[in-house]
Amino acid sequence: MPSQSMRDVIDGLFEQRKAAAGQARPTLAERRATFAPAGRPHPVPDDVLVTDVTADAVPAHWLEPPGTETDRVLLFLHGGGFEFGSVRSDGELAARLGRAGRMRVLFPEYRLAPEHHFPAAIDDVIAAYRWLRADQRLPASSIAVAGDSAGGGFAVALLVALRDAGEELPAAAVLMSPTVDLTSSGASMTERVDEDAISTPAMLRQFASDYLAGADPRTPLASPLFASLTGLPPLLVLVGTADLLLSDSERLAAAADQAGVDVTLEIGEGLPHVYPLMLGTPEAAEATEQIGKFLRDRVG
Repeated sequence: MPSQSMRDVIDGLFEQRKAAAGQARPTLAERRATFAPAGRPHPVPDDVLVTDVTADAVPAHWLEPPGTETDRVLLFLHGGGFEFGSVRSDGELAARLGRAGRMRVLFPEYRLAPEHHFPAAIDDVIAAYRWLRADQRLPASSIAVAGDSAGGGFAVALLVALRDAGEELPAAAVLMSPTVDLTSSGASMTERVDEDAISTPAMLRQFASDYLAGADPRTPLASPLFASLTGLPPLLVLVGTADLLLSDSERLAAAADQAGVDVTLEIGEGLPHVYPLMLGTPEAAEATEQIGKFLRDRVG
C-alpha cells in the first residue's frame, strides 16, 4: 500500500483533476507553462550546475550534480504525453537520478506535438545520442538512457533504432511507466480507470492521435512494444498498479524477457503513473536508490 505521503500526493492529483473539470480549458501554452506531473513543480536543486547546449541542432541542458563523473552520461527523456514537459517539469528527477548514478545528465528538449508530429521527437532523441557519441566522443558503454512516460517509450524506440542501424547501444536503460503502445490495447486501459489519478483513456488516445497525425500506431518507433527487442541492453522498468499504462510495462517486460534481454520489472502496489517523480515520498526515494544502483553497476 502507498505511504501516507504518497497517498497525500495521489489525493491531491485527484482533487486537481476534479477542479479542472469545472473550468474553461486553458490554452496549450498555458497548460505547458503550468505542467507539473507530480502535482506541483519541483525545481532543479541549487547545487546542480545547469548548462544550455545544442546537441546536433537539438536544444538541451547539461545537468551536473556535485561529485558526478563527467565521462559517464545519462541521456534523460522527459514525459508529458508528447505535448508537454521540459527541464522545468522533469529536471529535478533527471538530476536526482544523475546524482544517484554518479553521472552527468544530458536533457534534450525534443520537439513537441501537435506542432511537430511523429517522427520529429524520436529523430531529436536519436540526434542527441549520436551527438554524445560523435561530438562528445563518449563510448556507448559510458552512456545510459532513462525516460518517463512518453520519454520511456522514446528510450525503447532509441534502442531499437540504433540496433537496426547497426550502431552501438547504450549500456542500460531505465523506463518509468513507459508509453510503448499507442493503440491503447492494454488491459489496464480499462481495468485501472478508477485508480489512475493522472490520466484518462480519452486523454491518452488524444495524445497519441496528436502525435501520430495519421501514422500507423503500430509503427515500431512510435509503439516499440511492436518492435523486435532482441539485442537490447539491460532494462529496469518501474510502474505502479494505479496506472492506465501498467499493461504497457508488463507486456514490454515479458517481450524483452522472451527476446533474451536482461529485464527487471518493478511493480509498485497502489502507486501512480511515474511514481519516482513524487519527491518527498519513501517510494520515490527507494526507486531513486534502486535506479542509482542499477546505473552504477552497469554504466562505464
